[in-house]
Amino acid sequence: MKRVLIYFTQFARELGGSEYMPLLFFAELQKTCEVTLALNWPSDVENAAKLCGIPIDTERLKVVLVKPESAFLCKLDSILPFYRTRQLKKLAKEADICISTVNMFDFGKPAHHFIYFMRMFGDNAFNDFFMHRKPLTGASLLKRKIRTLLAENILRPILGIRSTRRILRDPRERIYPTSRYVEETMRAFYGSFSSQVFYPPTIFEFHEAEVKRDPLRVNCLGRISPDKKIDEIFRIVEEARRITGLDLSLHIGGLLDDSACSDALRKIEKEHPWVRLHGPVYREEKEAFLLAGTYAIHAERDEAFGISVTEYLKAGNIALVPNEGGTQEIVDTPELTYRDADEAAGILAHLLTDPAFREAQQKRCAARAEEFSGENYRKRQSRLLADIVAGAVNPSGR
Repeated sequence: MKRVLIYFTQFARELGGSEYMPLLFFAELQKTCEVTLALNWPSDVENAAKLCGIPIDTERLKVVLVKPESAFLCKLDSILPFYRTRQLKKLAKEADICISTVNMFDFGKPAHHFIYFMRMFGDNAFNDFFMHRKPLTGASLLKRKIRTLLAENILRPILGIRSTRRILRDPRERIYPTSRYVEETMRAFYGSFSSQVFYPPTIFEFHEAEVKRDPLRVNCLGRISPDKKIDEIFRIVEEARRITGLDLSLHIGGLLDDSACSDALRKIEKEHPWVRLHGPVYREEKEAFLLAGTYAIHAERDEAFGISVTEYLKAGNIALVPNEGGTQEIVDTPELTYRDADEAAGILAHLLTDPAFREAQQKRCAARAEEFSGENYRKRQSRLLADIVAGAVNPSGR
């Protein structure tokens, strides 16, 4: 029986799409392998699997933590992952297969690296490129070059840590971008590397019997955080209401906390009766939430993929997404992608007032939804993991 090591961060209070992959990999691989799940912080893995509807053999659930307990060391490790690298290398010595579901990480041996979040690469130059920031000049550029020189050529070699760039340049490593957008963005900066695009799991399925949709309801589902640009979604719906004169409503699903972002949404709900905050929704509540709507809007522009968008489509929602990032691959039509909030409001108004256009987009979305069905994902996952276990992955395959 082969031994597999899977690395992830943690299963937080609010579960998003990123948690699906490590759980599904664990559930699939433990059928034929001995699997260890390495996490940064303590997590209720059993509850996470239950909420996501993923069957895991809890008697064979082996979890180890790889972050230091000391707050000081933990902070240092976040800057330069010396502790995690050492712990994972120890675990990797006993493993036949190493899988990171948190971008590239050094196991001390060739591994399989699934892209998680591009802004977490730990490469400042790439972050500037990815975020379209102006390049540094003068003293700031000199300071960065000195820091990079110290980190890449002195500290990392002494501590035995390979950087993101060194892992990518090693042809023995296997990289799995979550979309063509991610792969192209990485290649534009890093050059060629051994990769295979692998769309992440969107296993949530819907059972439509007699669905009573609200023809004037817009859905928004996901983590409540500034990068999700929910305030922009609010402005889009507000403008579409003004254009059409229709009583559109915006329904937002996600865990509200004591952050400034959550407080701002509470204020919006209080001042606008057509906005409703539903809090976290999972499983049956999630199904009811999405099936009640006709439209959905996603606003994050640098999304690596966009699992919530696939769920909108599978629930029969017509989804509007930005014209950049991985989400545009999901809807795969310029008629539902927008440059800015004004254009998005115009598309939404067009859908509301033109039955023929609306019907055409509903059919288009239904066809795209099939591509991301749970059944199709499980087939792709089974093939990929079987190849990984057999040691026969074709890095250039699609």
